[in-house]
Amino acid sequence: MIAVTEDRPWLIADLGQPRRVLSFAPWRPGFQAASRIIWREVRNADLTPGFDAESWYADELARAGHLDAVGMLTSRNITKYELHLTEVEGIRATCLATVGLGNAERIGARLGRVLVDWGTINIAVLVDAPLTDAAMLEAFSLAAEARTAAVLSVGLATPKGLATGTGTDCIALAADAGSGAYAGKHTAIGEAVGQAVFAAVTGGAAGWMAENGHRLPPG
Repeated sequence: MIAVTEDRPWLIADLGQPRRVLSFAPWRPGFQAASRIIWREVRNADLTPGFDAESWYADELARAGHLDAVGMLTSRNITKYELHLTEVEGIRATCLATVGLGNAERIGARLGRVLVDWGTINIAVLVDAPLTDAAMLEAFSLAAEARTAAVLSVGLATPKGLATGTGTDCIALAADAGSGAYAGKHTAIGEAVGQAVFAAVTGGAAGWMAENGHRLPPG
């Protein structure tokens, strides 16, 4: 289970102990060992063209004592997070997500607009099962698929068709190292991951839609 701490501008997902984390997060991407996955809330106005976000983020992480975490960035209000736990055949998957759709895109069709909102979908998933590298990659792909299905389910229209995500989504998946070799749709692990991520992202996307409406401006 993920324990959540709000310490605005930080949102902290405590994994309970050091785990293997797979992500493409801006801080410590790839396969890493970490006991926390964290969000840093930023304002849209902070992310101006030419802004050195990587150096700034490293300084912020060092100042807050978070250098050992896997770190993500979002302009979404971190208090709007969604936390969902699913258990299937004794396998638990927990998803913590923040969802902003201000720079939503449809896969394979960039809008090419000047971004005015860096709202993004940030997802942390903890799987209560020991997994091999290959199984972590498989579970990661299901988390991405569940994200996409959730965004499609809320029907956000873009000039290119229904949104399937945003241009700056980030996913981090954590599990213990072990011999579990399979995490696809036919497994309890895959079902649990899919349910948890779909529920968290659907809830967050519905909240964003209620605040902002059902259509993006033309590109």
